[in-house]
Formats: sequence, structure tokens, C-alpha cells
Amino acid sequence: MTESCDTTLDALASPRPVGQPRVLALANQKGGVGKTTTAINLGTALAAIGETVLVVDLDPQGNASTGLGIDRRSRRVSTYDVLTQDVSLREAVLHTAVPRLHIAPSTMDLSGLELELATARDRAFRLRDAIRSLNSIQERNDEPAYSYVLIDCPPSLNLITVNAMAAANAILVPLQCEFFALEGLSQLLSTVEQVRVTLNPGLTIHGIVLTMFDARNNLSNQVVEDVRQFMGEKVYETIIPRNVRVSEAPSYGKPVLLYDLKCVGSQAYLRLASEIIQRERNLRAAAA
Repeated sequence: MTESCDTTLDALASPRPVGQPRVLALANQKGGVGKTTTAINLGTALAAIGETVLVVDLDPQGNASTGLGIDRRSRRVSTYDVLTQDVSLREAVLHTAVPRLHIAPSTMDLSGLELELATARDRAFRLRDAIRSLNSIQERNDEPAYSYVLIDCPPSLNLITVNAMAAANAILVPLQCEFFALEGLSQLLSTVEQVRVTLNPGLTIHGIVLTMFDARNNLSNQVVEDVRQFMGEKVYETIIPRNVRVSEAPSYGKPVLLYDLKCVGSQAYLRLASEIIQRERNLRAAAA
């Protein structure tokens, strides 16, 4: 994107959602589309404007945990332990360097979870129940409640992703501006619809965020046009550009907003956070 952005944190301030946290699952069965980068930086942007955010890392690779500075040796309790019901979600949550942003980290143990839960009757609802239990504990102890829970899903449509969708209010789909962007989107939308019908009647598509946009590339512009034509208003106005600072930040264990607040990637994620909050306001107003 070529235009400059003068976004300020004060301009993005918003009221917290009332009651239960809004649970957004970041899902796409394709790898390398920016799910983890979006989870990390959207969570940071929401926290920066006053929200209290929990990132739930459900990818066995644990990149969201690494990107938020959580060393692998510190992950003594992980989302694997939560989904096997050995511990509560509260016990897995760790603080990050970002105020009001916490994470439930993951480990490679998650890669074998599907086999372990194959015969469990509640296997699709383990995460949903863990989040509900966390909310109850926070209420009883008069602790600050999360206003947003962001779930970083693995790059596949497996039981872990189904758990995320069963627990979520809505799905946020990162979509890379490349030739095969729309390939597989219909499969993801079909899976979301199946989960909505069978497991989670309230599930919706919150929006599609276009990532890795290169304004110099005609193909990127064509992909943006095609996706907007196909998905209409479900596509966020904000587009995340290709930006070297965004790529560098995880190697320092930092979100790009801490690494370089003024870069175009950071500004894009602040705009995305603002746009998501505005959609939340519109949803609440429509439901009132």
C-alpha cells in the first residue's frame, strides 16, 4: 500500500465488549498466508488500544508463542495439556511483554492430539469448554476479563481447527495476495458452514484480511479485485502490505508494533484493529 497512515492509539480507543469475550479464530488451511503474524499483531494492536486480549496458540509449530517472546523452555503447560483436560486454560496462560496481552502457548505435543481424542465424545468442544471455564473463574475471582480471544489455528482443517471453530463466535480468514488465493477458500467456507450446522449455530465469517500485498505487482492488485468481487463486504478494507519489518520482528520475539511502530505493517494492523472494533460495534447495534 502506498498511502501514508496517521493512525494514533487515542483515535482507535473503543468501549470493551460487554459480557463474554469475543472469540475469533484465525483460520486458513493453506500455510504461509499470515495467520500467525495476524494473530500476534492484531492481538497487540487490540491491547494497545485498551482491550484485554488472550491469544490461544493451537499450531503445533508454536510460532505465535515464539513471536510473542515465549521461550520453548517456558512452555511447561501448553494448549495440548488444556485440550487433554490435564489442566485448566487459566493454568496455561502466560503474560507477554505487551500489557493486557496474554498467550496460551503450544508445543509439538499438539501434533498427536487428534489420535488421542479420536474416541472422546466431547472432542470437538474441549476448547469451548476451557474458555467458558476460564470466564467463570475470572468472574468468581473478580479478575479482569478478556474482551477478545484470538485463536491461531494450524494450517489444516483437522480436529484442532474444528475445536477452534466450535469455540469461536466468528472466523477471521487471512488470505495471501497470490495466484492461488481463492483456491481452497471455498473448502474453508464449506467447513465453516458444516461446523455452523452441526456444532456451533452462531458461527459466522467475521471477515477476510488480504495479506502480503505488493502494490508493484499487478497480480496482487488483481487478487484484491477478485476476492472483493467474490466475497463482497466480508473483505476488510484494510490490506496488510509486504513489509520487511513485519518479517523481521518474530526473530526478535516481538510483534511488529513493538519492533517498529511507525512502519507500514504496524500501521496496517492498527487500522485492522480499528476496523474489527467498528464491525463489532455495528453487530452490537444491529442486535440491540
